[in-house]
Amino acid sequence: MSNLWNDFKKFLMQGDLVAIAVAFILGAAFKSVVDSLVANVFTPIIGGIFGQTDFSGLTLDVGDIRIGYGAFLNTVISFVIIGLTLFVIVKVYEKMKAMRSTEEKADDPTELDVLTEIRDLLAAQQRGA
Repeated sequence: MSNLWNDFKKFLMQGDLVAIAVAFILGAAFKSVVDSLVANVFTPIIGGIFGQTDFSGLTLDVGDIRIGYGAFLNTVISFVIIGLTLFVIVKVYEKMKAMRSTEEKADDPTELDVLTEIRDLLAAQQRGA
């Protein structure tokens, strides 16, 4: 049982897992920003074009079946807006990254520097475990 607990602790403390957790938390925070953008900017524009801001009430009756395509339409619109927002953010990031000066790029560590640092950190971690 002790071995299992130690393996579990090692798993939780892996750098990749921590990076994923941070990315997840940032993603959740970003979601609220995008939700606000959709609700307060894009939805009123769409409402001005189509005459309504919420499509969730749109349904299609086929016999005894009611198909709520409006809620699906709302979800698709949100998905497209989120995708577009992420696309723009990535494009701006890439453009800003390309604008870095040669001196700034020269200060970046080489692949060998990074690998050496990783090796040293792993060795220090094994000594401490």
